[in-house]
Amino acid sequence: MIMRTLSVKRLLVALLAAPLAALALHGGAQASEAGYRLDPAPIDPNDQVSLQSGVRTFVNYCLNCHGAQFMRYNRLQDIGLTDQQIKDKLLFTADKVGETMKIAMTTADGKAWFGVAPPDLTVIARARGADWLYTYLRTFYRDPKTPSGWNNAVFPNVGMPHALWTLQGERALKIEKVKDKAGHAHVEYHWSQLSKGEQSAIEYDRTVRDLVNFLVYLGEPAAESRKRIGVIVLFVLGILFVFAYVLKREFWKDVH
Repeated sequence: MIMRTLSVKRLLVALLAAPLAALALHGGAQASEAGYRLDPAPIDPNDQVSLQSGVRTFVNYCLNCHGAQFMRYNRLQDIGLTDQQIKDKLLFTADKVGETMKIAMTTADGKAWFGVAPPDLTVIARARGADWLYTYLRTFYRDPKTPSGWNNAVFPNVGMPHALWTLQGERALKIEKVKDKAGHAHVEYHWSQLSKGEQSAIEYDRTVRDLVNFLVYLGEPAAESRKRIGVIVLFVLGILFVFAYVLKREFWKDVH
C-alpha cells in the first residue's frame, strides 16, 4: 500500500514537473533571443482587405522558398476570395484550388542554397508570435560578412536573405554598446537607409502588417469562427444555469 502511494506521488510530481520544465525551456529560448525590442503587430484578423493583401504578398514573395503544406488554396474563400480569383491571381504552385500550398524546392536544395532548409510557414505565427514576425520582417540590413549579404537585428546571423528588399530598400545597422550614468550597459541600434525601395517606410510597414495578419490566419483559419461559437456556447450555458438554479430551488424548497 505504501509503495503504491509513493508511485502515485511520483507520477503526480512528474506530471507537474513536465509543464514547468516546458515553461522554463520556453523562457530560456525567449531570453536567448532577447535583445532587439519587438514592436507590437497592428493586425486585425477581421480585416479581409488586409488578409487579401497579405496572401498576395505571401504568394509573390514567400511561396518561392517557404511552403504552407497544411493549408489549401480553397480556404482562402474564408477571406472573401472566389475560386476564380484564386485561380487567376494566386494559383502559381498548384493546378487545382483544392491543393495545398506546396513548393517545388526540396529539402536538399534548401540546405544547399541557404545552409538550412526554409521552414514551412503554416504555423509560424503560432510558433514565433505576430510581434516577432512583424519586427523581424522590418529589421533586415546589409551585412557583407554573411553568405547572403543580409543580416537581421531580431534574428542575428539568419540564413534567409531579405525577400522584400525591393519594397523596403537596403538599410544599414550600426550596433553600439553604451553605458548610462549609473554604469549599466545597454545596446543602441542606429539605422540608416542605403537605397530606396519601391515603397515608403509607412507603405512597407503596412505591407508587413498585412503579411503577418495573413500568417496569423494561416496558423488557425477557423480561429474567429471558433471564438464566435465559444461566445454563443457560453451564452447558452448561462441561460441553462439560470433554469438549473430555479429547478434546484424548486426541488429543495421543502427540505429543512
